Amino acid sequence: MKVVIFGATGMVGSGVLRECLEDPGVESVLVVVRNSTGISEPKLREVVHRDFLDFGPIRPQLAGLDACFFCIGVTSAGMQEADYQRLTHDVTIAAAQALLAVSPGLTFCFVSGQGTDSTERGRVMWARVKGKAENALLRMPFKAAYMFRRESSSR
Repeated sequence: MKVVIFGATGMVGSGVLRECLEDPGVESVLVVVRNSTGISEPKLREVVHRDFLDFGPIRPQLAGLDACFFCIGVTSAGMQEADYQRLTHDVTIAAAQALLAVSPGLTFCFVSGQGTDSTERGRVMWARVKGKAENALLRMPFKAAYMFRRESSSR
């Protein structure tokens, strides 16, 4: 299995990276990061990329993948909804669309948050935005899409 991890330097993503590197069923791990993980492993490849709203320049490197673990997340504390949406929804969907274009048989795993609002109409801003991201991913023609609603400190 060939996997890609977004957010591999964060708390959840670093754990996912460690597990993927140790799993003999994972043939290769690509991490898309803003800053290097500092890890050197034979089956690990890093792509340092700055613009997480435009994956066009690295799209060829996203080809032929089997699974994506999308672990990017920020706290909503003190953020305006438009900024939180850009970082939580827009970045996620930009990555998903780039992956679909070159790895259409991919399974997408999204780290969400406990209490996410799938109706997108609740009063809690972060929950609405996460719900919007989940709903958009579930409408995309991935082989499969999984939403992991971890306990979130962003409330």
